[in-house]
Amino acid sequence: MLTGNESAELVVLSLLSEGASYGYQLTKDAAARSEGHLRLTPGVLYPLLRQLENEGLITSSWDTVRAEDAEDAGEGRKRKWYRLSPKGKRRLGQRVAAYESLRRVIDAFVGVRPREEGTR
Repeated sequence: MLTGNESAELVVLSLLSEGASYGYQLTKDAAARSEGHLRLTPGVLYPLLRQLENEGLITSSWDTVRAEDAEDAGEGRKRKWYRLSPKGKRRLGQRVAAYESLRRVIDAFVGVRPREEGTR
């Protein structure tokens, strides 16, 4: 079974399995893919990213970002990029398997026709 935190982990690891990303982009991608139903707020996302990195499931690196139309050759701002590690790929497989198991259990109940009156 998946807890709420494990579900968020599944979403983040799944998004990172498609390529490197940064926090704000992960938030936008999760919202877009879920048609706005899933919001990874900063209070959820960044502690989760820190936890995943501490567990060795993701790696990170910093990059300097400059606006394309910036005339000033200043330093720009820093952006932290996250990538899925081999250990993270294995964990993603485990989370997907747990989700599929849970879905099979739920499917056994969803869509079941109501029992006729007087029967159990």
